[in-house]
Amino acid sequence: MIHFSNLIEVLYAFLHVRFTLKLLDKMRCLRKRSAVSFLGVLVICLLFLNLYIEDSYVLNGDKQLIRDAATHQLNSERYVHSFKDLSNFSGSINVSYRYLAGTPLLRKRYLTIGLSSVKRKKGNYLLETIKSIFEQSSYEELKEIAVVVHLAEFDSTWCDGMVQDISQKFAHHVIAGRLMVIHTPEEYYPALDGLKRNYNDPEDRVKFRSKQNVDYAFLLNFCANLSDYYVMLEDDVRCAKNFLTVVKKVITSREGTYWVTLEFSKLGYIGKLYHSHDLPRLAHFLLMFYQEMPCDWLLIHFRGLLAQKDVIRFKPSLFQHMGYYSSYKGAENKLKDDDFEEDSFDLPDNPPASLYTNMNVFENYEASKAYSSVDEYFWAKAPSTGDFYVIVFDRPIKISRIKVVTGTEDRQNDILHHGALEVGEKTVGGKKGRQCTTFLRLGEFKNGNLEITDVEHKVLFDINCMRILVTKSQKEWLIIRSISIWTSQLPSQ
Repeated sequence: MIHFSNLIEVLYAFLHVRFTLKLLDKMRCLRKRSAVSFLGVLVICLLFLNLYIEDSYVLNGDKQLIRDAATHQLNSERYVHSFKDLSNFSGSINVSYRYLAGTPLLRKRYLTIGLSSVKRKKGNYLLETIKSIFEQSSYEELKEIAVVVHLAEFDSTWCDGMVQDISQKFAHHVIAGRLMVIHTPEEYYPALDGLKRNYNDPEDRVKFRSKQNVDYAFLLNFCANLSDYYVMLEDDVRCAKNFLTVVKKVITSREGTYWVTLEFSKLGYIGKLYHSHDLPRLAHFLLMFYQEMPCDWLLIHFRGLLAQKDVIRFKPSLFQHMGYYSSYKGAENKLKDDDFEEDSFDLPDNPPASLYTNMNVFENYEASKAYSSVDEYFWAKAPSTGDFYVIVFDRPIKISRIKVVTGTEDRQNDILHHGALEVGEKTVGGKKGRQCTTFLRLGEFKNGNLEITDVEHKVLFDINCMRILVTKSQKEWLIIRSISIWTSQLPSQ
């Protein structure tokens, strides 16, 4: 049985070490008093998250103490409308939505795509964004998605006109039940005037970004039970072709690993993927801290509070910012994601495998980082003749294509100067795990890179192992930037 005092001691020590420097650095423009105050609020938030994830381990009396502390810290008069039940972070927020187009889903989908939109002073990209989502999806993919557009504008005339345009241009998607347009009445919003002016932002900027946090919170709350996964977009985005298929591949490749957020764009809060079961907690989090900082900063803190320390971002990016004018005052916004590729369908399969190397690994640049589509790499000190990097697949597979890239743009000499790629058929157990006893050489590295196609026609057996072999010692260190494997069929069950 864990008591309140013990929780305070443990969480205070943890937060003091981990968050203080990070928060003060990120919020360098914030006054010292505001930074300490917000850290206190984060302590309370983490207490709530811990309390209701492991609810059965906390005494009822301790729960009441935490509720009282939170009420005092967060100014109950401001939050009372949105937080009638602070004791249930995993429950939905009590909001009545208006369906402007579409009807409730009859069955659960694989992915919900959510975007919130308001009236802009210059330009409007919402219709183009919706068009891109549908045009870049195949008929089979369309069966597995739901698109929810939250018109978060209090100007009813603008909303009516936008609903009419959407309903006319995308009538068949509305009828098919894959497109819904919703609106949250203004009465459900918390105070949007007299907010804290963090980072010396002008009052209208603070109001804009604070309302935006609430807009997204209500959108997340609505989408919580529509699908297994949720991806957040802005209303001025272009999508890569067959993006859903790529997302499904990535999710499958992460099976058995813990993650809170997978990122498919490096810009703002575009292309951020979540488990749908995390949406209610994220919605509460955005509402609780809606006036503290912009949405994309809050998402970073949310991910950290749920124990995902590092960013998990995939390349190429699947979503691109296409708007020229910001929704805030029509200011210019030329941000582009230079990792975006419109045709990203050719993502490697990289089936589940164990990775081994006898090279001298530098710091935490371990072998697994070369076999992931995350923007990371394997780095070893100068390798010698006979050193190896081995991939042992969980099941025998047929491979159609292999591509290996070594070195990086800023370390162009840290390549494999002399090496070969080999595949093996049979494995035997050992102290260091399964290994293949014999290998067939498929090709040699040239200028640090190697790509082999039609592998299934060159190798007559199902492949158990793949090995990168150093054939001549080198004084330069070695970076294996990426290993990409495409299979010609799924592994046998």
